[in-house]
Amino acid sequence: MKTFFLKTSVILFIITCVISCKAQILPLNTSLDDIPANAHLKDLNNELLSYVGNYKTNFQGNNIYLFITKVEDKLEKSANKNYYTDALIIKYIVKNPSGIVLQDTQNMVLNDQTFFNIVSMGIRPASGSVTFYYDGTNCGIGWGKIILKKLNATQISWEYRPNSLIIDSVTCPPSTNKTVYLPVTKDLIFTKQ
Repeated sequence: MKTFFLKTSVILFIITCVISCKAQILPLNTSLDDIPANAHLKDLNNELLSYVGNYKTNFQGNNIYLFITKVEDKLEKSANKNYYTDALIIKYIVKNPSGIVLQDTQNMVLNDQTFFNIVSMGIRPASGSVTFYYDGTNCGIGWGKIILKKLNATQISWEYRPNSLIIDSVTCPPSTNKTVYLPVTKDLIFTKQ
């Protein structure tokens, strides 16, 4: 009888461990307050896939190329907890009218650098838009929000709302390139290539 209870206790303990260790899967737009530690926010309806691709536009003479990819289970760290999420990542190249590269983030590794990261924060299926957080360029200049709206199968609309374009020499060395090359505008159309 004692052996039976011991075996039963061990089996129940193992089952409890397996259940509690299993990651909780939640939809992408789950509120941060409702996300338990180590949960996974998943693109359950494949809403992010329609944005994936290479896009191009011209703004004030510069050619801008966006390279949008989807990553799964990207680690997000908040003040209170860590969790994983499916996300869109934007890398880009900006070339002047002569074809000279002004800025290129295409070969940068996400989160290996402090700035230049553009990562989706949420999707609004009703409006067909995705909101991104942009770390800004050197010294964080231009950090803010980028909103992409799907217009059709080949076009997206771009809106960039920088929170800060001003920096002083105390927080950023004078020799640093402080130019924000991304277009600070609304309703700019990018076409899929």
